[in-house]
Amino acid sequence: MGRILCVMNQKGGVGKTTTAVNLGACLSRAGFNTLIVDLDPQCNATSGLGQKPVERHPLLTGAVWNTAVLPTGWSCLSVLPGCRSFADVSKLASEESSRHLQTLLTSGLHAYDFVLMDCPPSLGPLTKTAIACSTQVLIPIQCEYYAMEGVAQMVRAIPKQMWYENGILLTMVDPTLELTYEVEEQVREFFGGAVYETVIPRDVALSEASSFGKPVTEYAPRSRGARAYIELCMEVLENGQE
Repeated sequence: MGRILCVMNQKGGVGKTTTAVNLGACLSRAGFNTLIVDLDPQCNATSGLGQKPVERHPLLTGAVWNTAVLPTGWSCLSVLPGCRSFADVSKLASEESSRHLQTLLTSGLHAYDFVLMDCPPSLGPLTKTAIACSTQVLIPIQCEYYAMEGVAQMVRAIPKQMWYENGILLTMVDPTLELTYEVEEQVREFFGGAVYETVIPRDVALSEASSFGKPVTEYAPRSRGARAYIELCMEVLENGQE
């Protein structure tokens, strides 16, 4: 089995799905067989890869992996689509189904070099199940005043070995704002080596790319956002070689 990254934050709007989609796309461009698992009922990872949410979540229908997983328009990149059904989301998020869900997830991930699980913005049972299935967590943190709020609670829910070396990614970085430097300094001082050296800038191309159902490397390959996610991909690969 390859590396399984749980992309999570209990706060929404921090670049969680953007990171899952664009890091996954960069890994696939590097030749790694990559799967994005959309566990967020908003299904933005699904639509961000040009696919449509399904009526029933494939993890609940008993569908075999080779039919449940959809190819995207890009080589080596696939997605397990999300579902907006309230009943399915509730069942996926229930404590009773967490063990069954963990079995279903782990049974289908062996064929991939990288799996990125895009989780809902919460620390509920669904996110905890994704953590249990993963080898590493990736926590995007927006460079804003409340960046540290709730992070300590998330860290307590994660086995230390999963985030200690690298796990925290600074997103929506605006170098023109003094606050950005203050937040980055605070986060790096507190978490040390758990913070990626790469930072993700504010870039309208990232938002535009998702609205067109494309990774930013396909929509605007020369943009700041595309360069940043390529650098993040390189850092992820380098960390895996240590």
